[in-house]
Amino acid sequence: MGRRKGSEVSGLHQGRDVFEYAVVRVVPRVERGELINAGVVVYCRATSFVAARTHLDETRLLALDPSADVAGVRAALHAVEGVCRGGEQAGQAAGDEPGRRFRWLVAPRSTVVQPGPVHTGLTTDAEAEVERLLDLLVR
Repeated sequence: MGRRKGSEVSGLHQGRDVFEYAVVRVVPRVERGELINAGVVVYCRATSFVAARTHLDETRLLALDPSADVAGVRAALHAVEGVCRGGEQAGQAAGDEPGRRFRWLVAPRSTVVQPGPVHTGLTTDAEAEVERLLDLLVR
């Protein structure tokens, strides 16, 4: 799990690793396209790290759709976190490596809980990025 020599030699990343992330969105009525941000998924290949954190603002969700299935949305968000953790909680993805689980989670879909576009950045601490992005983009 070491860094690539090329980036260390050139000094471009200065100890930082490339990471990818996507916002997890809740679109209660897909046909309307209205959404709220409800989580983030972060992946760092250099450290084999993948994690998701979610936060559902029920008031905002119900403002978009008073008949939204809040329990169902919460279950779907917890499933995203479970896939990232791996093990039994990941279901069919249990044996997949972190990158494959991330790619599966960020694949486009037309469901109530769906990923936004994938973005990239540099970090010295991928785990801290999860909380930082959750605070910045969701809460």
